This record gives sequence, C-alpha cells and structure tokens, in this order.
Amino acid sequence: MKSLLTVLFSLAALPALASEGGGAVRDLTGSGLAVLALALFVGAYALVILEEKLHLRKSKPVLLAAGIIWILVAITYKSLGEPDHAHHAILHNLVEYAELFLFLLAAMTYINAMEERNVFQALRSWLVSRGFSLRVIFWLTGLLAFFISPVADNLTTALLMGAVVMAVGGSNQRFVVMACINVVVGANAGGAFSPFGDITTLMVWQKGMVEFSEFFALFLPSLVNWLVPATIMNFLISKEKPQALDEKVQMKFGARRVIILFLCTIVTAVSFHNFLHLPPAAGMMLGLGYLGFFSYYIKKREHAALMAEAPLHMDLSGEEDEHGYDIFREIARAEWDTLLFFYGVILCVGGLGQFGYLAMASQAMYHDLGAFNANVLVGILSAIVDNIPVMFAVLSMEPHMSHGHWLLVTLTAGVGGSLLSIGSAAGVALMGTARGIYTFGRHLVFTPAIALGYAASIAVHMLINGKYFH
Repeated sequence: MKSLLTVLFSLAALPALASEGGGAVRDLTGSGLAVLALALFVGAYALVILEEKLHLRKSKPVLLAAGIIWILVAITYKSLGEPDHAHHAILHNLVEYAELFLFLLAAMTYINAMEERNVFQALRSWLVSRGFSLRVIFWLTGLLAFFISPVADNLTTALLMGAVVMAVGGSNQRFVVMACINVVVGANAGGAFSPFGDITTLMVWQKGMVEFSEFFALFLPSLVNWLVPATIMNFLISKEKPQALDEKVQMKFGARRVIILFLCTIVTAVSFHNFLHLPPAAGMMLGLGYLGFFSYYIKKREHAALMAEAPLHMDLSGEEDEHGYDIFREIARAEWDTLLFFYGVILCVGGLGQFGYLAMASQAMYHDLGAFNANVLVGILSAIVDNIPVMFAVLSMEPHMSHGHWLLVTLTAGVGGSLLSIGSAAGVALMGTARGIYTFGRHLVFTPAIALGYAASIAVHMLINGKYFH
C-alpha cells in the first residue's frame, strides 16, 4: 500500500487555483488546519501500510481520516465566508465514488458468481492435472495472468494462478518464488491495457481521459513489461516434470452462461459510455440485472432437481431460500473493506485538494519536472504507495498534457506496482498465500529485471504510440 505523501512532503507552497466542484480552491497549504489534515492522511496511510502487521482493516483509518479532513475543510471555508463551498466540493467527490462503487460492486458480484459456479476451480484443476514441466507451468501461469486480469481483477487472477503455482511447485521454493513474481508482473501488466483490469485504468476511463478502444494501444508495452523479466527468469527455471495431481473439478450448472453474461455486461457498460454518453457504472448495474434474473432460474432449476432426488419423506419446502443459489449472497461476499477503502481514499485526497495540496503537487511534478518525468515517477511511487490515491490525485490535478502522456501515466501506474511485492494487491495477496516463501526480500532480488521491463515498456510506448503525443 502507498500514497502521494512522498511528493506532498517535498513540495513548496504555491498560489492556488483551480476549481473542483465547489468553486475556486485557495492556497491554504500553510494554514494550521491544512497541515493537520495532511498529518491525518499521513497517519491514516501509515496504518494502511502496516495492515499486515497490525491486522487492522485498511478501510478503517482512511474512513476516519476522511471524515475529519472534511470537517476541517468545512470549518476553514466557513471562516473565509464561503459556507457552501465544502458542501458542493464533497458532492463532486461523492459522485465520483458512487460511479466507482457501483461499477466495482457489479464486477465483484460476477467474479463471486463465477467462483461459486467453480469456473476458476475448474481451470486450476485442469492445469495441475496436465503433467506440465515447471518451465511450462511458469509460462502458462504468467500468460494466463496476463490475459485473465484485463477481464477479472489482478487480485483474483493472482490468487488463482498462485494456487496453481503452489500446487505444482510444492517444496521447490526457488520455482514458487519466481513463478509468483511472474504471476504478479503478468497480472499487473495485463490489467494496464484494459479499463476493467485495474482500479486506476477504470478511473481514467470513467473520467474520460482515455477512450475504451485507446487502451489497447497499451497492449504491446504491457506485453513487453511482462515478457522482459519473464524471459530473464525463464533460464533459471528447471525443466523438471513434477507428478501430475489427480484433481478434477466440474463447473456447476449455468457456469458458462454466467461467463457469457459477464461479457455481455462489459459490452453493455462500454456501449453506455460510447454510444449513450451515460456512466459505465449504469451499464454494469444493468448487467447485474441480467445476472439477477439468471440466478433466479438457477435457483429454481437446482431446487427442482433437489426435490426430485430427495426421498419422499423428506420435507425440503423451506430449503430453497436457505440453501438455494442467491445472487444477494454473492453481493454480500464483495470485498467491502476494499470498497470502503476507496471511499476513504477519494474523500481524503479530495479534501487535501481543497486546501491546495493537489495544485502544489501538480506544479512540482508536471510543471517543474515535465510530463514525461512526472509520469515515470508516478509508476515508481505506485511501488511504494498505493497506485489508487496516486492516480486519483493525478486525475484531480488534471495536468495539461497530451493524450500520449495520459496513456503513459495509465501504463506506469498500472505496472509500476510490480517493482516491489507490496506495490500491488496481487503481490500482497501472494505473500499471504505463499507465506514465508514468496517474500518482500526475495521479490527484491528480481526488481532489477522487473525495472528493465518497466523501462522497456515505456520505451515501446513512446516508440509505437507517437501519434498520441501530438
């Protein structure tokens, strides 16, 4: 986990500026309440970074900080004779959060539904029962991570492929470490060329900075980002063939149709945005309606089958609601800690923006350093801090730069987290799955190879997407 703090601390004050939903934002960075707000965000994010050690859910500190920061914003602007400023400004942030929340809630529900229908488990069992060599598994898991994460999220993808790596690798720690790194890099790289692959790409798309079709201009740079470190590690992977595991998992009734409905939902969301000029989140919620009706069919079908198979003396009349398939059970299993964390981050960063900190950061990064250096720095920051507050801050700054640079920052924010194991949700998740084997230190050994891929992906983007820089 991570944040814009490194940048914020190093900046000097500047006369401010811009507006963000609530009228002119003043330069209040030197005021006592502004400094207190920044300190609250720093403290909250320190607790987020220490989540694994403290076992304190990451949403809790940022929710608390967000509420207090907006109290400070309201008090400050009221004292300046603008009592309605904070109200209008926070509404702007709430609308942005609502769009993100509804989009992710629908997507998470579909992922949970596919998991409940054994879609991912069936793929995992197929891989571990084929008898592939370690080197083939290394490439297959990386390749699947790269191509699954653009549709699913990088966290789900990493957990799925990580389970395959652990099942096949067993006690071969060297293989497990390199395969986990490969999965993390592949999942993050794959998510960078799709609006659905990462929270940051979703935010860029919903903000209208990059059109849906334009994301695919990042396919080759993303592919290079994964291939460079994977090729380097390939020569260190044994061709040994571990014994195939006898594991068979069948997908449940309706699994394939759930996958098709998810693809239809993605098409609906894109169509809402491109043709109707409506928020993609509205299209995703319509897609959730597709799943709602199909889940009713699944429930009725499975209940009928259960009734037909049950002995005549058994009374199953009350079991449908308790045990039958229910879409609301999948909604309840959404990652609520993550969804609330996004609320806290968006409100915290939005509140700091009202004190002028984002204008300050924009001046220091995009004016003083230049767009290219600033966007490369965003990717490096994403390995130290979370890419979500970093990208939200960039989107809130709205620096004046070419389309090519918006694509560049989308790429760097997406793949930069691979530089460190704590730099992405995928890396943190696999450190938990392969606890004691895949660690921060062991990932750090391969950071030079990953950094080479990071640099190569930027070079490829600058080379092949030159038309976007005009």
